[in-house]
Amino acid sequence: MYQFNVPTIACSACATAITQAIHQQDPQAQVVITVESQHVQVNSFLSAAIIQQAIEAAGHEVA
Repeated sequence: MYQFNVPTIACSACATAITQAIHQQDPQAQVVITVESQHVQVNSFLSAAIIQQAIEAAGHEVA
């Protein structure tokens, strides 16, 4: 499981965009996003680098 701090998450639409971007790479990924604390947890076979790229492709910066 990977954890990311994504300070640009401001709403549920942001969380949905990130989840969809990760699911495009791994449809079976388990994604838990907490908007209030701006954390993303991902359980996936993907590497952390690929997940980070997906988050950034959705328009969000990983801290």
